[in-house]
Amino acid sequence: MSFYEVLRARAGRAAGLIASAAETDVLRALSEENPNEAAFRALLSPAAVPRLETMARRAGELTARHFGRTVSLYAPLYLGNYCENECVYCGFRHSGAMERRKLSYAEVEEEGRALADSGIRHALLLTGESRVQTPVKYIGACAGILKERFGSVSVEVYPLEAAEYAELVRAGADGLTLYQETYDETLYARLHRAGPKRDFRYRLDAPERACRGGMRAVGVGALLGLADFRREVFFAGLHADYLQRAYPAAEISVSLPRFRPQGVGFAPGARVSNRDLVQAMTALRLFLPRAGITVSTREPAALRRNLVGLGVTRMSAGSRTGVGGYAAEEKSPGQFSVADSSGVEEVKAMIRKRGFHPVMKDWQTF
Repeated sequence: MSFYEVLRARAGRAAGLIASAAETDVLRALSEENPNEAAFRALLSPAAVPRLETMARRAGELTARHFGRTVSLYAPLYLGNYCENECVYCGFRHSGAMERRKLSYAEVEEEGRALADSGIRHALLLTGESRVQTPVKYIGACAGILKERFGSVSVEVYPLEAAEYAELVRAGADGLTLYQETYDETLYARLHRAGPKRDFRYRLDAPERACRGGMRAVGVGALLGLADFRREVFFAGLHADYLQRAYPAAEISVSLPRFRPQGVGFAPGARVSNRDLVQAMTALRLFLPRAGITVSTREPAALRRNLVGLGVTRMSAGSRTGVGGYAAEEKSPGQFSVADSSGVEEVKAMIRKRGFHPVMKDWQTF
């Protein structure tokens, strides 16, 4: 059974089942050594909110058991902002009035040198979704340039075929991050008005194609704020669980990005509070004790500080979300506004102050 079939089988009832969970369901879920799908729903439910302290304590214990007291750091490096899609919430959308550019190979080298000088050893390469302006061959060449300076180079680009992911692996990339944005197929069609991204199923299946293509690490997630966070996190968790079971050799992670201002006049459909984010993170950790959990600089510094120890295993630091910006002042608008502008050394110091160890490199590509 494909994950699309899993999603379709549960889509109609998921929200109702989550909302109807009772306190007894939550207590049962907290007593289980290996919470199942029903327990995961209960942990995400409104009935679980009074138990957040217990969930947080359990999440911290599980994270330490499986990952130690460590938080890995990475930073995004935007290669280009050309895009063929009309996503109503995104600053990179095709109709957006912005200067479009992509880095030359010489600029990629300069950006990589500057980013590496900051201490970062894991680079995440991003583009807008344009096969014409930023083709697979270009992305692979950039990964090849950067692998000389970074222990790990991963990508967050448009969905590819399994053979294309394999091509990027051969070039030096070892990981993929790809947000589904929303797991609500009807809402997805309304938010993505034109362009190749309108194909919900093709995007949904891309993380599995990446696993088949040999990516060592694969991350999934939803953009929280587009729809009810409980349902979105439920399906993101099921997606990660599906990939873990089908591809046990791959490192699977879940990202928890909340909507940030994009400069396009879009108002998110649902509010996601700090408490909601904590519930999402701790429920995920209890359901998926071996999955990585990523929190980016979309979140403010004070909140990120308090999330250390609750399940997070990976954070971005010193992020720039425009094309260019590490070697010189950013030359193009960012994809979203950064809430935590702390430098790499500041983030490392914060992690140490919380009693954890910042990890700059835990993998080396060859």
